[in-house]
Amino acid sequence: QVQLVESGGGLVQPGGSLSLSCAASVSLLSNSVMGWYRQAPGKQRELVATIFSGEMIYANSVKGRFTISKDNAKNTVYLQMNNLKPEDMAVYYCYLHRGNSDYWGQGTQVTVSS
Repeated sequence: QVQLVESGGGLVQPGGSLSLSCAASVSLLSNSVMGWYRQAPGKQRELVATIFSGEMIYANSVKGRFTISKDNAKNTVYLQMNNLKPEDMAVYYCYLHRGNSDYWGQGTQVTVSS
């Protein structure tokens, strides 16, 4: 049973920063894709950022503000979020594509409010 455990969400003021982490219970294979999605109330889940074999992909809305990184030794992916905006407020979900299967974390709330 693959588990993804997220941490790091919380409340931050606009312009502030938060760092999310997601630890996988399995080793990250060379062809694993890890990433972050988010879902705001009343909206569809959307891609935030993914990382695969050293290549990072970002949603246009977060480019230049968010950075995704991965530590294979710790089976962990990170999302550093800077200059947060109210529109970044959502539940953030960790995602892992490993082999032929997709896995999701339980989600962590990010609230951006003054």
